[in-house]
Amino acid sequence: MQMIDINGVTLHYSDQGPKDGAPLVFANSLGTDYRLWDQIMPLLPDGLRVIRYDKRGHGLSSGPDAPYFMGDLVADLAGLMDALAVRNAVLVGLSIGGMIAQGLAAERPDLLKAMVLSNTGAKIGNEAIWDERIKAARKGGIDALAEAQLRRWFSQGFRENRPEEFAAWSAMLRRTWIEGFIGCSAAIAETDLYDSTARLSLPTLGIASSEDGSTPPDMVRETTELVPNSQFKLIRGAGHLPCVEKPEEYAAILTDFLQQVGHI
Repeated sequence: MQMIDINGVTLHYSDQGPKDGAPLVFANSLGTDYRLWDQIMPLLPDGLRVIRYDKRGHGLSSGPDAPYFMGDLVADLAGLMDALAVRNAVLVGLSIGGMIAQGLAAERPDLLKAMVLSNTGAKIGNEAIWDERIKAARKGGIDALAEAQLRRWFSQGFRENRPEEFAAWSAMLRRTWIEGFIGCSAAIAETDLYDSTARLSLPTLGIASSEDGSTPPDMVRETTELVPNSQFKLIRGAGHLPCVEKPEEYAAILTDFLQQVGHI
C-alpha cells in the first residue's frame, strides 16, 4: 500500500515496474478505484512503469467535503506525477479520468507524451443532470443512483452472463464515499474542455464502446477529433467500462498505440 500527501489530500497509489521504464499512468472513472484496471495489467507489455491511483474521495484516498473542481483533480494527478518524478508519460483516462487527462495535457504538457481518452468527453452531460444526481445522492445515498448507474456502465450481456463480476462492481460503486461521489459529480458538472482540448497537439487515441450509456461513441469520437491527427477505436458489445468487459481487446488496442508512439 502506497500513500502520499498531495494538495491537502492523501492519495492511495500503485507504482509498479522498473523505475526507469516508460511510464504509463491510469486515471479511473467516477465510483471506481484503481482496481478498475486490474484485468488489463497482466496483458500489458513487460518493462513499463505502471502508475495507478485513487482520485480524491475514492478508494483508499482521502478527500474533503464536496464540491470538488476539475482543477483540483488535475492538480492532484500533477502533484503525484511530480512527486514520483514522472515525465513523458502516456496517460490513460476513463470517463472523469479522461477529463482529468485533457485538463492535465492542457495545464502540464511537460508531463505527457500521449494520452488515451477512453469513454469520456470534453463535456459530459449538463449541470441539470448532475444537479439531479447530486440531490438524489444527498437524499438516498449511492443506492438511490446505483441501479441506473450500473445499467449505463455495463452491457446487458455482462449483467446477465457474468453475475459474480457484476456483483463485485456493484459493491464497489455502492461503497464509494458519498462526498467523493458528489464532489466528483460536481466537478464533471462544471467542466467544459472543448476549447482547451482543441488546442492540444499530442498523440491521442480515443476508445469508445458500442453499449456505453454514459459516454456514447459519438461523444467520444467528437472529443477525440478535437485533437489533430488523433485516432479512434470502437469496442463492440461493451458498456462504459470496456477494460472490465473486454480486457483482451482493450489491452491490444492500448498496446498498439504504445507501439505507435514509441513507448515500448
